[in-house]
Amino acid sequence: MPHSHRNAFFLLVVGVTMLAAPFVFAQGGPTNPPQATSVGPEKPPTPIPPESNSASEHELSLNGKKLQYTATAGTLLIEGDEGQPYGSVFYVAYTLADVTDLRTRPVTFLYNGGPGSASMWLHMGSVGPVRVMTSSPEATGSGPYQVVPNQYTLLDKSDLVFVDAIGTGYSRPVGKATIKDFAGTDQDVRSFQKFIYRYLSVNHRWNSPKFLFGESYGTTRSAALVDALENSGISMNGVILMSSILNFSALAPGSDAIFVGNLPSYAAIAWQYEKIPHKGKDEKTFLEEVRAFARGAYAEALAQGQNLPSAQVEAIAAKLSGYTGLSVQYIKEANLRVAPARFRKELLRDQRAIIGRYDARFEGTDVDAAGETPGYDPASAGITGAFVSALHDYLDRELKYTSNETYVPDIPGLFQAWDYTHRLGSAPPTPGQGQPMHDTYVAGDLADAVRKNPRLRVFSVNGLFDLATPFFITEYDLAHIELEPKLRGNIEFAYYPSGHMIYLNVDALKLLRNDLGGFYSRAVPSTEVKVSQF
Repeated sequence: MPHSHRNAFFLLVVGVTMLAAPFVFAQGGPTNPPQATSVGPEKPPTPIPPESNSASEHELSLNGKKLQYTATAGTLLIEGDEGQPYGSVFYVAYTLADVTDLRTRPVTFLYNGGPGSASMWLHMGSVGPVRVMTSSPEATGSGPYQVVPNQYTLLDKSDLVFVDAIGTGYSRPVGKATIKDFAGTDQDVRSFQKFIYRYLSVNHRWNSPKFLFGESYGTTRSAALVDALENSGISMNGVILMSSILNFSALAPGSDAIFVGNLPSYAAIAWQYEKIPHKGKDEKTFLEEVRAFARGAYAEALAQGQNLPSAQVEAIAAKLSGYTGLSVQYIKEANLRVAPARFRKELLRDQRAIIGRYDARFEGTDVDAAGETPGYDPASAGITGAFVSALHDYLDRELKYTSNETYVPDIPGLFQAWDYTHRLGSAPPTPGQGQPMHDTYVAGDLADAVRKNPRLRVFSVNGLFDLATPFFITEYDLAHIELEPKLRGNIEFAYYPSGHMIYLNVDALKLLRNDLGGFYSRAVPSTEVKVSQF
């Protein structure tokens, strides 16, 4: 999705595609997207377009203060190894007006995931100066849609640069390049590294405090990118990880990690739907109990596989039922292992309803109530039309940006052609082989960046109702990066009553904005800007 996300990859083991940029897999995208979907044979060189932009002046009332800012929608060229442009990157930047010393003004680079998703979701829904109104968690339906000033923007804390990955939005391969040159973990990181270098140079921002803000697969990108930037002499101040996927390593058939990792999310969702009794109980304490059970008795029971004694099967099934709201019989029939898609179909089966994958607060109806898994994701279907239409209208009407290209929200099928091999920057060389290559695991890159830059701060934000990137799995990944005790405080966590796209719950967005404000202040003291009073 907004957003991130694998058979041999972590979450596909159970038949669910966890890559998700919101909706990279759930939404179809344009019927005939441009060359972006091609990863085949070489094509004739694409003419290299000039860099261009459209800048416009705007004003936002925020907490009784007036923010005047410039919105710049445009493209920058990035060069390949031969010194010739190989990509044209589309971005929308929001920069505060009348800043006299850019050394005191942070700049944040924001992007979604996929792989193969444009930054439309974060741009139009989260911390930019405008946001599209949705009916979340109800389906938003047909237009016209309303784009309103965003009272939860981060613009008072940082300039914001929303970046579309090559092949998405209006970003394209140029010259001799094809999408294949960008369709991989390391290839993607390289292109973003080049874009950030170019943006900092063109806009004289080299000495500004710098942040990365990625969602879903965008967190995968951020973890590897922050290390790549650090190794090239660009030290970041902070990284925001929203709805993370940091480990795509293949799991052998029979692994139970996904079931252990999903259990606390199931419990949070069951609590939300009042499928488990909790009158007089505290949710935070309850989820701590579920975490302990998941990493303890549940993991130990699953580790015994088919050799688990029947008495223990009964006891574990009863405990799982009390945490998930599913029946003991159903859990036993699933061999104590309920996949996310099954959970989404089963939890509200008695109401003939299904729940969302990206955000379990969303409900929908299926063709029948007897199926094994949901026929679609109500969370994806409920908002896609609003974001796509609102973005096009906003770029045209407000930012005065037009293009002969087709705006590509996501690239259908790119995840199937993605090169997930990754060269871990912090791993020691293998004698005779150089740096080890492996399926995408980037938590180690993030740790490497923190070790090399002890002032780098990381903020992991998580939706309790997210079944695409469950929070307990993120906790596990970040607890296994072997930081020394003095550096462990560099990583902070926050949790919200929302899904993968935390900002779809406006109450959660308000909390998130407050938490982000504190994070920026800790990462860069005295970042408050002076603005004129009304």
